[in-house]
Amino acid sequence: MCISQKNVTMKRIILLLMATFLTMSVIQAQKPEVITKNKEGWQKIGDANVDFKTDKDKFILIGKDKFKALQVKTKDAPVIIESMQVEYEGDIKEDVATSCELKAGEESKKFELKNSGKEIKNVTFVYHTMPNSGTTKAEIELWGMK
Repeated sequence: MCISQKNVTMKRIILLLMATFLTMSVIQAQKPEVITKNKEGWQKIGDANVDFKTDKDKFILIGKDKFKALQVKTKDAPVIIESMQVEYEGDIKEDVATSCELKAGEESKKFELKNSGKEIKNVTFVYHTMPNSGTTKAEIELWGMK
């Protein structure tokens, strides 16, 4: 049986499209954020919706950048932040002591980073929307100080 070059090429194209689709699905699920501003001051890194049950979200910074401090702002409903971990280039991890409750519209204190000279790969949160806040889920925004 002879397989034509045209069939082989078509199969490669289909496989490439499937791989691209799967890669994009994974990236979308992990909330990639692209930092494009090089100005000093506070920069919005990204946002996420927070479930009522304990939720874990990872903000992936595609345009890796250096920040001196991080801050969290809430919208729509109160949220309980159980933990936050920052991972830098070189697989250096920093656990940031964040255990706090934030009311809707409130912002956290500024969390000074110990490895501010290193590029951040991602920031992972463990949190949940506070019970008895109705049916509205919290939304958080992650901000970084350059």
